[in-house]
Amino acid sequence: MGYKLEGKLLEVCDCNILCPCWVGEDPDGETCNTIIAWHMDKGDINGIDVTGLTIAVTAHIPGNIMEGNWRVVMYVDEKATKEQEKALLQVYKGELGGPVADLVQLIGEVVAVERANIDFTVHDGKGTIRIGSDISADLQPFEGPTGKSTLSDTVFSTVPGAPAYVGKASDYKMKQPLLGLDIDMQGHNAIQGQFLFEA
Repeated sequence: MGYKLEGKLLEVCDCNILCPCWVGEDPDGETCNTIIAWHMDKGDINGIDVTGLTIAVTAHIPGNIMEGNWRVVMYVDEKATKEQEKALLQVYKGELGGPVADLVQLIGEVVAVERANIDFTVHDGKGTIRIGSDISADLQPFEGPTGKSTLSDTVFSTVPGAPAYVGKASDYKMKQPLLGLDIDMQGHNAIQGQFLFEA
């Protein structure tokens, strides 16, 4: 048993373009406040089908991303059954090992876990993420002279070998009192990518 998750990633943060965290540098404003969301186009966790569900985090990163100590609020798609929710949280809290555990070891504190209505759409590098009524972002990739997405084969991909469409969030709002955050900004860093996690 284990997990196999395949889908799309959306990420937005309050760093400028391009976010230095992606190459291990310190964030632009000394801290980084981000939304990261993973939508499962196909997914199985210990025999439990999680296809079509989304899990997301809002995070306050207090310094260099690789030093960890992230404080996060996790959001589980309200469409998930209790069994699906438990399975997703086992993966995204690092309890089942594998590549997701490598990422979530950077989390120092899970402040809360909430169920929420999560709207996740993505097409050709353009994406929208909405979590409840207080968290939202609209993402657009950088485009070349022909109108096609550029910067799609870069070191910025969180999944080796998978493309990451580097762009900007035309709109980024996040009210998260549990993390002390109230963000309303335009034109900051955004990434849309693909993932295949297996353990």
